[in-house]
Amino acid sequence: MQKVKIKSIKKSDSRHVYDLNVEDNHNFFINDTTEFLTHNCDYLSPNAQAALRGVIEEYHSTARFIFTANFPQRIIPALHSRCQTFHITKIDQTEYTARVAEILINEEVQFDLDVLDTYVKATYPDLRKCINMVQQNTVDKRLVPPHESDGSSSEWELEMVELFKKGKIQQARKLLCGKIKAEEMESVYRFCYENLELFGSTPQAQDQAVLIIKKGLVDHTVCGDPEINLAAVLIQLARNAEA
Repeated sequence: MQKVKIKSIKKSDSRHVYDLNVEDNHNFFINDTTEFLTHNCDYLSPNAQAALRGVIEEYHSTARFIFTANFPQRIIPALHSRCQTFHITKIDQTEYTARVAEILINEEVQFDLDVLDTYVKATYPDLRKCINMVQQNTVDKRLVPPHESDGSSSEWELEMVELFKKGKIQQARKLLCGKIKAEEMESVYRFCYENLELFGSTPQAQDQAVLIIKKGLVDHTVCGDPEINLAAVLIQLARNAEA
């Protein structure tokens, strides 16, 4: 993934204000009386992050620095050592489902739990995406299955979940290979791991599914054609589910 770089740092001598102009991202400001918040700091290049060290050292006594990141491993050690880390864990899937159900109830939308489960499995743990999907697929105050909507809001994740839940893994494989983008393939492995019950009814079968997914991820980084690798993993998962 390409990381953004700081285009310029402008200083106002009158107020000691820095304006960090970041391409395709927010601008961030600091002065003697305010906090310095960088949103998605993990998208800054290592050199840009290194440049922040001098700013932190100069203003550490008068400004509070807050860095947010979706991928903390992309933050350079020099910034890690200067900060106290707070890890925000993803919401439990049961609570996630309950929250979406609560919103639907408050909006007086009728829904079937199995239909809601399809949207949950397709979007977890992205709650914002789930809310948007159920809103797009609500017709006449009723949450409809993806195939009953007009099709404009239906995404491959929803179709994939429906097929997996019905045990039609071969059809799901053909769907994914036809629609998924290369950068989205890793999310399929995560989906399979989050929903092991689709690929095995016993603890032993689910453990075997984990091993299949893990090997698929390892091969994904080294194989010449990730699409073929994903197709092979789905075939193995289908056979595991049938065993």
